[in-house]
Amino acid sequence: MTVYTPRHAARVLLVDADGRVLLFAGFDPARPEHRYWFTPGGGLDPDESPAAGAARELAEETGLRLTPAELGEPVWRETVEYPFDGVWYRQEQEFFLVRVPSWEVDTAGFNDIEQASVTGHRWWSAAELAASDEVYYPRELLAILSRVADPGDSAGATVAETTGANAPAGGSSAADAAGDRVGGAPC
Repeated sequence: MTVYTPRHAARVLLVDADGRVLLFAGFDPARPEHRYWFTPGGGLDPDESPAAGAARELAEETGLRLTPAELGEPVWRETVEYPFDGVWYRQEQEFFLVRVPSWEVDTAGFNDIEQASVTGHRWWSAAELAASDEVYYPRELLAILSRVADPGDSAGATVAETTGANAPAGGSSAADAAGDRVGGAPC
């Protein structure tokens, strides 16, 4: 019987003016052959709200600083089960949508685990994701992006002016109804 470590996380769908989503490339240190792409975000600190965690993770992993209130409400929730570095996790996570005209990613805030297991990043269009054989999480990413693709939609945050890394300033669902998902990244 697998013993799961419970974990709560917040993630960000960072989408640019061309509709591309930012994903990080990474691997599991215990299984270096298991390579995948994943959204910015990570585990919540004790007593941290999902929006506060998403804002913190976004700043640490991309350099983009937003307040939790600027993130709005989550656009997706899911529960995933996955191994990372020899530990099995059952992670409840919420995704926030942030739209930017463009963004120069600054990974200077990566922690030791991220520095060791993240190998790069890139902006992906929906067409590139659909045509790719690469593994990416969440597995429902294309459907989520399709649902929130309209920039006129009020979901998520829209950052009007971003000029790079130094610009000023992360329940019940369809995923839950469909059952637990397998896959994910703890970073």
